[in-house]
Amino acid sequence: MNGWLLVDKPDGVTSHDVVQSARGWLRQRRVGHTGTLDPLATGLLVLCLGAATRLSEYLLKQSKEYRAVVRLGQTTDSYDADGVVTATCPVDIGLAKLTAALHQFRGEIEQTPPAFSAIKSEGKRAYKLAREGKPVRLPARSVRIEQLSVIDFEAPCVTLDITCSAGTYVRALAHDLGQILGCGAHLAALRRTAVGPFSVRQAHTPAILEEEFQAGRGKCHVLSPGAALNDWPEIRLQGEDLHSVQHGNPVTVAGAVPDRLGLAYDSRGELIAVVEGQPEAGQWQPRKVLTTA
Repeated sequence: MNGWLLVDKPDGVTSHDVVQSARGWLRQRRVGHTGTLDPLATGLLVLCLGAATRLSEYLLKQSKEYRAVVRLGQTTDSYDADGVVTATCPVDIGLAKLTAALHQFRGEIEQTPPAFSAIKSEGKRAYKLAREGKPVRLPARSVRIEQLSVIDFEAPCVTLDITCSAGTYVRALAHDLGQILGCGAHLAALRRTAVGPFSVRQAHTPAILEEEFQAGRGKCHVLSPGAALNDWPEIRLQGEDLHSVQHGNPVTVAGAVPDRLGLAYDSRGELIAVVEGQPEAGQWQPRKVLTTA
């Protein structure tokens, strides 16, 4: 099977656990995911199946949406509720002060990832160094917070809706918010609600999906590979043009050619390649061929 499978991940399991389990009830080894969720987090985990694994890099770059609960007044070493509490402080903060603090996080910001993360530092995963009590120095990175709004605020907890760029750590945002407010904070709960064009409303729990596949009804839940890139231009090919693209050669088709990536399909609607428009030449150049003749 080739395509995307939308999973509503429960808490207490890793993204890797979900992938390993899915390989069993899907009966195929070529299964991956498009962005890790911590064990604490729930919500949308997009699995890529078969040829769609080669498209995962494009979905990884798309924006993500979250519903986050931030617990003010407590700082933890991991920046979330799974960590050890390192400091506590009374919470005497009103909505006006909270709103003003949140304003500083909107748009392009510099964010330092948590020490307890999978980023490599000096050749080792940062979380391994942190668990060993060794200092972890991770450089700040530019991320974009596209939307950040308060859904509920009843001290010491604030619930936020967040839309952010790939690479954003919501744990780090919670921690940094606590630092600006002067009371400390950590991420108490997190649910991912969207990845690119996909919504958690389309997803099912691993238990339900396993039942569906074991009953022979699972394929209806697999979305086509092109569904993740539904705003990309498309071209339809047949005959010699199809053969050319499948062998890595450019093709000329009718109409304007934009300077961007697009998708090439055969006459049956099967995705065969990621192509790049070359307006000067009026051609589409294959960049990633998914099926060959």
